Amino acid sequence: MLLVGITETDGLTEVQQIAKKVAQMRIFEDEAGKMNLSLGEVGGEILSISQFTLYADCRKGNRPSFIRAARPEQAEPLYDYFNQVLREQYSLKVQTGQFGADMKVDFVNDGPVTIILDSAEL
Repeated sequence: MLLVGITETDGLTEVQQIAKKVAQMRIFEDEAGKMNLSLGEVGGEILSISQFTLYADCRKGNRPSFIRAARPEQAEPLYDYFNQVLREQYSLKVQTGQFGADMKVDFVNDGPVTIILDSAEL
């Protein structure tokens, strides 16, 4: 499962960089138990969920600010492009929810690994 947040400074270049990183990261175990295989190598699939709240700024006060999150008119096309790049350039199977919808999603985090990728840090 990918929780995908788009920030106001993201553009096509950042989306392409993150998609490449997601597709090529070796985060799945090989036969020796080492994290050495990519999503494509294990035949994995992606559930991509748009999640503007990833850019919550909680430094001041008690109410989070979402000022860094891209506005929907910027974020939705970039989110769609991100999923398109994963499908077309990396041949990954990607399922999505509905952008901006109130969705109920359950998942089991199998293992001790959760990874945060930030385009500003690539």
